[in-house]
This record gives sequence, C-alpha cells and structure tokens, in this order.
Amino acid sequence: KPGLEFGAAHSYVSLEKLGEGAYASVYKGVSRINGQLVALKEIHIKTEEGVPFTAIREASLLKGLKHANIVVLHDIIHTGESLMLVFEYVQTDLAQYLSQHPGGLHSHNVRLFMFQLLRALCFIHSRRILHRDLKPHNLLISYLGELKMADFGLARSKSVPCQTFSSDVVTLWYRPPDILLGSTDYSTALDIWSVQFLNKVSWF
Repeated sequence: KPGLEFGAAHSYVSLEKLGEGAYASVYKGVSRINGQLVALKEIHIKTEEGVPFTAIREASLLKGLKHANIVVLHDIIHTGESLMLVFEYVQTDLAQYLSQHPGGLHSHNVRLFMFQLLRALCFIHSRRILHRDLKPHNLLISYLGELKMADFGLARSKSVPCQTFSSDVVTLWYRPPDILLGSTDYSTALDIWSVQFLNKVSWF
C-alpha cells in the first residue's frame, strides 16, 4: 500500500500473543504491505545491556539462509526500545503437533518430517553453521506438513575464528554426553545427536 515500507513498525499489526521467552515475546500479526500473516518476535532492549547478542546472531544468520525448510526472516525493525524480527507465520510447532496426536504419529509422517529436518541440517552444515538447540519447540509445522527449522539464537558459524565454543548449549534433554561433561570442542555431530534423540523419544 502507498506510504508503507519494510523496516517500519507501522507496516505491521499485532493480532494476538503466541508466547513469551526469556528475552522476547512472539505475536501473530499481519503485514499491512501485502496482507500476509506474519510472526512478530519482539525483543526488548535494556538500556544498560543493549540488544541481546542472541538476537543479533539470529538475524545475521537467517538473512543468509534461504531454504524451504528454514523459517523465512522477512523484515527487521529497530527502534530505540525494541528490536522486532518479522518471520513468516507457521501455524504450529512440533511440540504442539505431538500433543495433538497422543497415540503417536503415522510412520509416513515420521519419515516426512525427518527427511525435511535432515535436509535443513544438511543445508546449514554445508555452510558451516551449527544450530545448537534442536528440539520440538524450535521445529515449526505448517498445515501442509512442511517442517521449518526456527530459533537460531544459539546457532554459531564455524567459519568465524574461535578457539572454543560454549558448553551451555542445547536444551538439556537433547544435549550430547560430551557437552554435558563440559566439552567445548564439537562440530556438526552436536546437531545429529539431537536429531537422533528426537527420533527416539518424540515421534512415537
């Protein structure tokens, strides 16, 4: 519409709150530019601390990751009080999807979701990026059965020179034994362990 542009808060309308995390709130919204539903992730900026590094990392990585099985970052809006990331809207996540199917998923759906997850992993690993927090809440599921990898706040690029990584990564249930014991020298196997554990305990 005339007068509306990307990068402006007034170009989006919040409809309802979807959830709240440690440093951000997520809302279902709509773009006034094209009428599409979006997910608005609002990160509050503390004056003394500035923008959380996890938000900066997530935005910078997702800007360069374009893949069918990775959530799309449409826009970034920065004001003096908050940073808002505008994502494509996906109806549910794997945790909610599993709760809606207490008897377990059909084997065909398990294979479909696993194929999409591994395809997304192959894509980011080929670009030397580790997700470091794979779990059902970070895997979005659309009404069409599309799986979208999301929440790259803990992701890290191995192309950036670094002596060691943090061992305080991956939600506890999906954390590999070596990381639990404090290892800071790890690679793509970190994400593969999370996928294997997910496959064993979550699908059925």
